[in-house]
Amino acid sequence: MMIGKSVIRKEAWDKVTGRAKYTHDKLQQGMLHAHLVTSPYAHALIHEIHFEKALSVPGVRAVVTGKGLPLTGEDLRDRPPIAFDKVRYHGEVVAIVVADTPIQAEKGANLVQIVYEPLPTVGSPRAALQADAPLIHENLGSYEKNDHTYPEPNTNIAHRTKIRKGNMEKGWSESEVVIETSVAFSPSDHLAMETRCATAEIFPDGRIEITASTQSPFMIKKLISTYFGEDVGKVVVHTPLVGGGYGGKAPVQLELLAYLASKAVRGRKVSVWNTREQDMITSPVHIGMEATVKLGCTKDGMIKAAEILFLFDGGAYSDKAIDVTRAAAVDCTGPYRIENVWCDSLCIYTNHPYASPFRSFGHCEQAFAIERAMDILAEKLGMDKLELRLKNAILPGHTTPTRVLLNRSNVGNLPACIKRLRELIQWDQWQRIELNARTVRAKGVSCSWKTSTIDTEASSGAIVTFNPDGSVNLMSGVVEIGTGSKTVLAQILAEKLKMDMDDIHVKMDIDTQSTPEHWKTVASRGTFMGGRAVLNAAEDAIRQLKAIAACVLRSPIEDLEVGYGKVFVRDDPAIFIPIKDIAYGYKYPNGNAIGGQIIGRGNYTLRHLTPLDKETGAGKPGPEWTVCAHAVEIEFDKRDCTYQILKAVSVVDVGEVLNWKAAIGQIIGAMSMGLSFASRETFLFDRYERVLNPQIRTYQPIRFGEHPEYIADFIKTPQIDAPYGARGAGEHGLIGIPAALANALSIAAGVPLNKLPLFPEQIWRAQKGK
Repeated sequence: MMIGKSVIRKEAWDKVTGRAKYTHDKLQQGMLHAHLVTSPYAHALIHEIHFEKALSVPGVRAVVTGKGLPLTGEDLRDRPPIAFDKVRYHGEVVAIVVADTPIQAEKGANLVQIVYEPLPTVGSPRAALQADAPLIHENLGSYEKNDHTYPEPNTNIAHRTKIRKGNMEKGWSESEVVIETSVAFSPSDHLAMETRCATAEIFPDGRIEITASTQSPFMIKKLISTYFGEDVGKVVVHTPLVGGGYGGKAPVQLELLAYLASKAVRGRKVSVWNTREQDMITSPVHIGMEATVKLGCTKDGMIKAAEILFLFDGGAYSDKAIDVTRAAAVDCTGPYRIENVWCDSLCIYTNHPYASPFRSFGHCEQAFAIERAMDILAEKLGMDKLELRLKNAILPGHTTPTRVLLNRSNVGNLPACIKRLRELIQWDQWQRIELNARTVRAKGVSCSWKTSTIDTEASSGAIVTFNPDGSVNLMSGVVEIGTGSKTVLAQILAEKLKMDMDDIHVKMDIDTQSTPEHWKTVASRGTFMGGRAVLNAAEDAIRQLKAIAACVLRSPIEDLEVGYGKVFVRDDPAIFIPIKDIAYGYKYPNGNAIGGQIIGRGNYTLRHLTPLDKETGAGKPGPEWTVCAHAVEIEFDKRDCTYQILKAVSVVDVGEVLNWKAAIGQIIGAMSMGLSFASRETFLFDRYERVLNPQIRTYQPIRFGEHPEYIADFIKTPQIDAPYGARGAGEHGLIGIPAALANALSIAAGVPLNKLPLFPEQIWRAQKGK
């Protein structure tokens, strides 16, 4: 009835008319404003902070510094909310100035004087591993951590994930062809349209109210309680519509600063808001990486062994970077059957801005390394690149690097994705053609997969309440970050209740005091987890409707059905009662009443997940492995190394498409991000590891008019435990696109291009061997 239809988003009208309200739209008269004082150094001791002049500025109410504050961090508590002994990255917060107006706060911030002593910096993961590298965290061994985080004291290694599968000696002995390659890229930005912002107010009774542009409102509530000893029930977080997140709004940062700022002014409401420049370097960024991949195979192309080293640039603090590096490790081989695997994935401290998830959570990063290696292996074998991938494609009955046995439901159909991609990109017609003496066209391909490495107890809740007219209100803790997730949840509910979408009213904003909890809106889990919770809530409501209707209709509950606005007898639909007549219970003609408002509740927790074994990586990190195939077609100018991206294609096994246009939009949007990241997005650092381009005029993503033709298509292998068989698809269009672009340009330019972004100058340097 509703599954597969292109339903217009529930919040669309508010967004296109400008009525939609975001966090920074909710400013109030009398609210105070904070300005962040940030470090001009990437690594330096803090000797003195003088803020007397700042306090003399009219309107300045307080200056907050970091002394005495607890360390923060979800996996490893290594980050002070405000730096107090030393700074570890350019742009780190050193003080907060709170004033009546933003201008007064900025004026006060400019008068804060800080005495620094610059220290040597570390600018790459490999440099951080050198014996003479300066330690960024001298006290690494004493930090609090969870049970599955493994820092290595007296080094710059915050965490190491090990994957050990099979017998490497056997794998190499069976390998007749061996290749090894290295890839690299620097940190970059998420560049969400809405910069990060938060407000906080502390009431006399101890209640703390925070409004934030976040993907993790319930985690904010939990962490403020954990870090600062506040009663968790008194922390209330509001999240309205969010103007994009892409993983960058999963960490908790500005919310802590807003809380501290409010506390400094006796609980008054304070707003903290990033300028674009601050949002790009002060708040968490897209992780960088250096990696080496070694593959061995037989002469006919069967891969026998993989040795992989991921060195992730976690930046100055581990925060969510540990999770990202773990996620890359669990899917380290890409979607290929490789029985003998050795992988180390390291989260390494550098003096760069600290990292957070980026759309695909470590997978576009690992896919770039693996898929470049696959192309190089195919070239050494003299084998068609798609044929090599098809020959080694992961299938039901195979196991993942963490030894999870796969089946048709949890892995889908990669061969079908590859075959459909072959058709859409017209692979068999040509892969490289010379248009003239100067211009070449080439196609590059890649494959990808992804599971979700999330907390084993992660859960989602939903509440369904009925109105007197029979319409329904839906409340879910999934944050609407622009993906249309809450519209899809409404479609799932409409399908279950067999009712019209117009009769389902969705609460878009989150209030952690009244909205049922959803772990975090990350990892393409909103539809899967939220959808299962909605189905359970609908089942609960249906049971209640049937119980009341059974009394009224004098029929056994098991003979009743719910749908089309009524409860009716299954084998005689002419006997029914409208839902609106029992939505608030039922009153008999004599005045007696039974029941009450129908309130359905449901929750869902991912099942059978386990932590990874410290030494082998064995474990079940996620519920399914969504597989994809990608291609990019480019036109390359051999003289000046410029190029135009003509076409990009992604084929994803989504299980089932719940909202066709929304799904297409998600895939294409992700593909666009992948092309932008691969072709031009990066931070440029000077020799002191300061970011040189924290502005959109110098950090340039793909813009309107520069996009290629996008083609998105789907394979449908239903996932049995998912809502109506649908897998998450918010991230998957991105994962293999950077590798496909690099593969296409490597073919066109005639040299391996293993460093992103693929600037023309980068290609020229590779050709010249520089």
